[in-house]
Amino acid sequence: MPKVDLNSDMGEAFGPWPMGDDTALLRVVTSANVACGFHAGDPDVMARTMRMAVENGVGIGAHPGFPDLQGFGRRKMEVPHETLANMVRYQVGAAAAMAASVGGRLRHLKLHGALANMAAEDAGMARVCYEAALGVQPDLVVMALAATEQERAAKSLPCAVAHEIFADRAYEDDATLVDRRRPGAVIHDPARAAARMVEMVRAGAIIAESGKRIPTRIDTICLHGDTPEAVAIARAVRAALEGAGVTVAGL
Repeated sequence: MPKVDLNSDMGEAFGPWPMGDDTALLRVVTSANVACGFHAGDPDVMARTMRMAVENGVGIGAHPGFPDLQGFGRRKMEVPHETLANMVRYQVGAAAAMAASVGGRLRHLKLHGALANMAAEDAGMARVCYEAALGVQPDLVVMALAATEQERAAKSLPCAVAHEIFADRAYEDDATLVDRRRPGAVIHDPARAAARMVEMVRAGAIIAESGKRIPTRIDTICLHGDTPEAVAIARAVRAALEGAGVTVAGL
């Protein structure tokens, strides 16, 4: 019987500015990718989110991004590899410390936004990020975008790899995500998101917008936490998967 983890990006509020319903999502998902303060989040938000994750038995992950609060980490940045490695170390170190402070432990790493998209096309960049994170905590599970350069970089390292697909994003034929600026890039219909996840898990493949099938192992499914439909999509995807006989469980 297939088994998948459900992960969601969260801890993205900042000071008095809320974002997403993390409380509700943490009752549905099995992994939480917590923003580390560079693209979103702050120390109080990190602590609160991780505490709730521990209370719900949800695995805690570091979700490092570019230092871009205004752009939510979705704007590309060109930085030297040494600087990039230090950015990742800084964020993973903060996440590990905060998780320990609330009785948890960091379990996985997932890159955010533009950093993730760039690393999906540049194995060298992905490897820099992963090596930096593993240097802080060697037993981290690396969540890598399935069938991209992220996956190839992660598999070149001595680490556990979780192959990730997205419930609420459309795919190009090369397994990268459709640019958010294009119509249809983000899927807002819970029923559609749920149906396509069941189809992809059953097929063992990413299904691009063109209909092309890209065979891949699927270990974890991402449900973004920052859209108005996030909780409805999460609930629909989990219900559909379980209804199709798929076991939903943590990494």
